[in-house]
Amino acid sequence: MTESPPPVVPDHEGADVVLRADEVTKIYAMGEVEVHALRGVSLSLHASELMVLLGASGSGKSTLLNLMGGLDTPTGGQIHYRDQELTAATDRELTRYRRENVGFIFQFYNLIPSLTARENVALVTELVDDPMSPEEALERVGLGDRMDHFPSQLSGGEQQRVAIARAVAKKPAVLLCDEPTGALDYKTGVKVLEVIATINAELGTTTAIITHNVPVGAMAERVVTLSDGQLVSDVRNESPVSPTELRW
Repeated sequence: MTESPPPVVPDHEGADVVLRADEVTKIYAMGEVEVHALRGVSLSLHASELMVLLGASGSGKSTLLNLMGGLDTPTGGQIHYRDQELTAATDRELTRYRRENVGFIFQFYNLIPSLTARENVALVTELVDDPMSPEEALERVGLGDRMDHFPSQLSGGEQQRVAIARAVAKKPAVLLCDEPTGALDYKTGVKVLEVIATINAELGTTTAIITHNVPVGAMAERVVTLSDGQLVSDVRNESPVSPTELRW
């Protein structure tokens, strides 16, 4: 019989909750076998915070991120974006939620090879009301001089920064980053984390970074850890450090 994880004390009590998961479960059917990816996870993301979500491969990090981002639906429990219950939303409502409120950054950049950096970002800005211009978004990530380059002409770190510009150009309330440095070397990864931290500070975008890389947690205001589909710790970091101080 396995021991239950220690109780987790909710953090940021009284803070403005932007996104909330309540007792969320997710079960995948693999033939005749059921895989329990999440086992009753409750978690809130608060306005303007920078949170790092840690856990080994298979702990449920990406599953939770996909559910909170409206890319998938839970087997049980509820997810709310402010006053909207996403678990009761239609496909059209979830599409609108993702388009208007959430920016995604993944390990792989998902840029269109035949479009320039500027054009890749413009794909998103054309879909929402009141976006920042592609030029402004690319300036924010330090690519003002690379706007008209194609992905094949950019380094991996530069391509990831284009992906960040694309995510933030629509001024999302929530920025969800799934292993954003996973395909990058240390120095390039630090630069990407610096950009994410700057966006969080300057735009006040609620930001969650999921990673298996424990030292990254030192840059966050809050560090949450998952294990075997369960939330095992939720800790406030009183002294976040600059990404330039991280070592892994």
